[in-house]
Parts: sequence; C-alpha cells; structure tokens
Amino acid sequence: MESPVQPSATLKRTPFYDFHRALGAKIVEFAGFEMPVRYTGDVREHVCVRERAGLFDISHMGEFHVEGPGALEFLSHAVTNDLASAAPGQAVYSPMCRPDGGIVDDLLVYRFEDHFMVVVNASNTPKDFEWLLDYCPADVELEDRSDRTALLAVQGPKTPEILQGLVPDEALDLGYYRFMTGPVCGVEAVISRTGYTGEDGFELYFEPRHAARVWEGLMSAGNRLGLEPVGLPLEAGLGWTVKFGKGDFVGRDALLRQKEHGLKRRLVGFELEGRRVPRHDMPIEAGGRALGRVSSGTFSPSLERPIGMGYVESGSAQTGTALEIRAGEARLAARVAPRPFYKGGSRRA
Repeated sequence: MESPVQPSATLKRTPFYDFHRALGAKIVEFAGFEMPVRYTGDVREHVCVRERAGLFDISHMGEFHVEGPGALEFLSHAVTNDLASAAPGQAVYSPMCRPDGGIVDDLLVYRFEDHFMVVVNASNTPKDFEWLLDYCPADVELEDRSDRTALLAVQGPKTPEILQGLVPDEALDLGYYRFMTGPVCGVEAVISRTGYTGEDGFELYFEPRHAARVWEGLMSAGNRLGLEPVGLPLEAGLGWTVKFGKGDFVGRDALLRQKEHGLKRRLVGFELEGRRVPRHDMPIEAGGRALGRVSSGTFSPSLERPIGMGYVESGSAQTGTALEIRAGEARLAARVAPRPFYKGGSRRA
C-alpha cells in the first residue's frame, strides 16, 4: 500500500503536478518527487493503455546533455551497448556497469548529429551524473538538464491517431527506437518512438514552460479516442545489450568472465496459481531448497493472474520449472514463464 505524501521541502514536483491534483490523482512519494500513482484505478488504467491510450507524466526521469569531440568515445566507454553503430536519430538502450560488472543503472542514449542525450532513471539521477562525471574527459561537456526538461509519454494502440495533426507526419512513420526533433502542439520537442508498455507509443521531451500547452493539446485531441491520464508505469536478461566486440568499456572484463564461466543466477519471470501477489524479497524455493528471491510482483489484468520476477540459480531458470514462493508460512505455487509475459501489444518493430 502506498503511503500518502507528507509535505516536505525536499520533494520535487513535475510541471504537471497541478493537473494531477485537479484530476484527483492519488499522489505518492516516488524517487524524490510527488507523483501520481493512479487516477481511477490500476485495472482501468491498465486496460486503457492496452485498448486505447494513456498519458504518462514521466518528467521525474533524468536527462544529461553530452557533447564535444570525445563524446562518442566517452559514452561508449561508460555503457555496455554499441553506440558507434547507432545513426543520428536513433536511441540505444543500455546498462551502465561498475568495474565488477554490477549494474549502476539502465538508460537510453539518444544520438543527435552533434551531441547525445542520456536518459536515466529518476531515483538514480544524482548518482548517475556523478558516476559519469568521474569518467568525463576534458574534451567533453556533461550537463544535467533534468530540471529543464518535461517528459510525457503517450502509450497505446490509439497513439498515432491521437497525434495526427499534433506532430509532423514523418514523426508517425518513425521506427521503434527512432526519434526526431519537431513541433508537438506547436512546441519544439524531441519526438521519440519509445516506451516500456508493450504498446505503440511516443515519448515527448520539451521545455517545462510549455507544459500546460502540450498537456491540454494532447488531452483535447485524445478525448474522442479515449485517451486518459494514467499513473506511474513500472519497468535482466540484458545480455543482448552487452557488446564485447565494440572494444573496452567499464565492467567488460568482469562481464566477459561471467560469460566464459557461466552465470550462477538468472532473472526469470514466473506465473502463480491462485490470486495472491508475490512481493519483493519473498524467498523462491523448489523442493524446500532456496533458489533466490523475488525482485518484483504484481497482478496482471491482461493475463488475469499474478506474475513476478526474481533471480534464481541458473539450473532452475528453464521455462516450466516448478517453483514455490514463500509468503510467511504460506507456499505459493508458481512456474517459470517466458518473457515478455504479454505478447499482444501494438508496439511495432
């Protein structure tokens, strides 16, 4: 259960806070911000995104501007994925690792003609900036522009229809993980065909002073198509984002050793019988033997059953493996399930 926000001088607000309050959203503390966790209810908002479209305020995310002669080399060393092969107008998803191979954060890197934009998770913004600053050479300018960036995501199968007339026609033809700069509701923005809902959608970056114009423009255009404001979206099997062949990067040696010697643990998804939802840190067992712990869990309205994720011993990571989730004295029956859990989304490659 979420705790209601207590007044605090340390909590930040996004440029859309007054809209959230006026629409009756439940506000909670999240990553140092007062954020809307829901408006009408989790299931209704879930169905809205699956069937029509939802409008997410994700302005709590962090944005760093990177430019200079050594910008590409610097970022290529900082993240595990291959940025050199990305063309201008392409976004790249990647972990950023410590020397021991552990993940500092997962992030998006947007490659422009003359600079890069790095988008990081809200709770990690200060830590990520300091981490990058430690590696930043003299010929690279690294600037935190988080407080100067508003970010809205429109996600769901009706998104392209909603955005018709609000963005340039060529924006609607962008491929997945491609972006461009252009007007949104008459405001200059970065228009990116990205998102984590499994549905088609766009993320829109622009200056906070235009927040009201863009919010109201989107809601007005989307009203007849069922667009609704919705609460916070939730976000490893990330081997595909680690490019050993690109050259050196932070954590490469440790990750290469893991690849050569085999992983002791793997992140798996699992589905549960019954209705009880698995919670973070619940033990995962099989035959009374400890295998790992739950990292996250929820009830899936689309699948009509509880689902979860967790790290288990590699030998128990195969699809169909029977598991038990220990919830106090109770044992919840579960099976390893293939990911993604939901495969019916409108997202296009």
